[in-house]
Amino acid sequence: MTEYTEVARAESERGEVVLRRRRSEHAADVLELRVNGVFVMDTQETSTEEALAANALALVEDPRDVVVGGLGLGFTVQRLLADPRVERVAVVEVEEALVGWMRDGTVPHGPAVLADRRVQLVTADLVTAVAEATRTYDLVLLDVDNGPGYLVHDANAEVYDAPFLTEVHALLDPGGVLVVWSADRSPALQATLRTVFGDCTEQALDVDLQGREESYYLYAARRA
Repeated sequence: MTEYTEVARAESERGEVVLRRRRSEHAADVLELRVNGVFVMDTQETSTEEALAANALALVEDPRDVVVGGLGLGFTVQRLLADPRVERVAVVEVEEALVGWMRDGTVPHGPAVLADRRVQLVTADLVTAVAEATRTYDLVLLDVDNGPGYLVHDANAEVYDAPFLTEVHALLDPGGVLVVWSADRSPALQATLRTVFGDCTEQALDVDLQGREESYYLYAARRA
């Protein structure tokens, strides 16, 4: 039997953000993040969030400056910070409540992640933050929701369209790489990235979601 307990809840103009604890007889307690009732991630299956960072880091020889779109529960950022080559990580997160829960220990590992002096938190809409950026980066990692096929907010569709991805292309240094996380295979996203960048690779990642075998996907594109 699985039991759920609400840990924290917040409302914004985008809707409801909820953090809840999941308990079962045969597993340790797990934190779940949900937005408008949609499962976003938990603290049990974090392998693909970590793979987003690890695979991106492997694609660039000197990944000093990194942008992460979407804080989540911090596992992508945590993996980036484990690489001594990384000097700065700009994290763009639109939900102030989530940033607060990571800072104040509501998410227990959050304070340690955000205390790293290499982390710069930007509480803003990702599209706005990219448009206002004044420098270039070696890596851009996007994990703002569940991918183009399972949007948490309808407005996030813009993140997967050519105009925004063209702005991301301009945000990268020559040889820099964009990696996008998706909960499902997206030929349309891959085609758009190929149009903007000239090429795009797709990688499937197998995951176990509470006993269900699923695949998540990473899409990587390099600025020539």
